[in-house]
Amino acid sequence: MTQVVVVERLIRARPETVFSFFTDATRWLLWQGVDGVVDARVGGAFRLDVTGDGWAAGRFVELDPPRRLVFTWGWEARGAAVPPGSSTVEIDLLATAEGTLLRLVHRDLPAAERELHRMGWEHYVGRLAARARGEDPGPDPMTGR
Repeated sequence: MTQVVVVERLIRARPETVFSFFTDATRWLLWQGVDGVVDARVGGAFRLDVTGDGWAAGRFVELDPPRRLVFTWGWEARGAAVPPGSSTVEIDLLATAEGTLLRLVHRDLPAAERELHRMGWEHYVGRLAARARGEDPGPDPMTGR
């Protein structure tokens, strides 16, 4: 079984546009989360209330606009299987004739958490793709779950 979660998606927008949806809190909350703060600099922290019932948190490890960003990821809930700082998300953005190929790799997840995180990233990257195209993906069905 793979030790990482990998999600790839062609997004019909320029890499600069897609990158901005990870570095600006207002834009990030358009596709993932109901509240949050983002300090997009190496060492800067972010906190997102992803579905209205708990906070994900991490720190930016690498920023190479508009090609790559890396941040730690985890959940602040007491006893979380993936606490803040325990896993790493790498996002590469490759310009293509059609827009941007986003490749997200989530490392260091416990085996029991991989499928849940894969499904979550698939869902949210789909919402990101719509927003980056200038579309409204509608209410997030994950909110309030």
